Amino acid sequence: MGLLDVVLGYDCNLGCDYCTLTPAMRKQALTTAAVRGALVRAREDGLSAVSFTGGEPTIRPDLLPLVREARRLGFEDVKVQTNGLLLAERSNVERLAAAGVTRVHISVHSHRPQAYERIVRRAGTFPLMEQALRNVAACGDLVAHADLIVMRQTLATLPRAIPWIAERGVGRAFLWYVSLTDGNRDNFASLPPIRDALPQMFAAFDQAADLGVDLKSLHVPRCLLGDYADRAHDPGAGRVRVLTPEASFELQDAPLTPGQHVEACRGCAHEAYCPGIRRDYLEVFGDEEIAAARGKPPALGPTRLPVL
Repeated sequence: MGLLDVVLGYDCNLGCDYCTLTPAMRKQALTTAAVRGALVRAREDGLSAVSFTGGEPTIRPDLLPLVREARRLGFEDVKVQTNGLLLAERSNVERLAAAGVTRVHISVHSHRPQAYERIVRRAGTFPLMEQALRNVAACGDLVAHADLIVMRQTLATLPRAIPWIAERGVGRAFLWYVSLTDGNRDNFASLPPIRDALPQMFAAFDQAADLGVDLKSLHVPRCLLGDYADRAHDPGAGRVRVLTPEASFELQDAPLTPGQHVEACRGCAHEAYCPGIRRDYLEVFGDEEIAAARGKPPALGPTRLPVL
């Protein structure tokens, strides 16, 4: 199908404590004309899905016109990835659906009010995010997804987030593993070793199976997921073109794309289609966990030692 992933700009109405955006990046944004041109070129190249993200795309006054343009050009799937604050107003959800959005992904930084507002660093926002989930899930023309962040601050309560989103009508979710890039590059305290995260991730998968929630994982290699290897999601498995305020590139070349296979990956049953592990993770923890899973000696130690 092929996807055009449009980062409209880096400005945002939240300031999450693990955000990769720097203050300088937040001033950068694509023009409406640049996005329209990219939409035309993407359709000419056969891409039929588009994602509008940021920063926070819903604070852009041209979001709805761009969605309408995408549908006019023939994009079949139109996604908006958002923190959801503005979607606490039901009429805003209805406008998205009427313009032609098909999917809405809402970032659930934590399902606990105090933890959520501590992470996003803005008081009074948890009820807005929660209402946005309910509004999108209740809109028959939209598919609601919850994006759950896997980081040290959320690990202990991660499994309980699954029944929480299910109770609000959301049946699809992703586990996003926090990254150490750009503005979050030195925030070692946010990044847990995968071995510490797996028990909570496995419990979340069990909860999802019991409740009929389609839960998938990003950025954790299949070999470490064991019986849940089929839950690994590789957004770069198909063709994905990314457009940012700085550049346009294929997703497989992006910093957050795993893209790294280590010596222990050789001969793995998943090697042909597993994207491997992220560079930033290898820099901090090396390949010890993958080597242990494969019964092989580690070849790479950490190159960035965290001071916690």
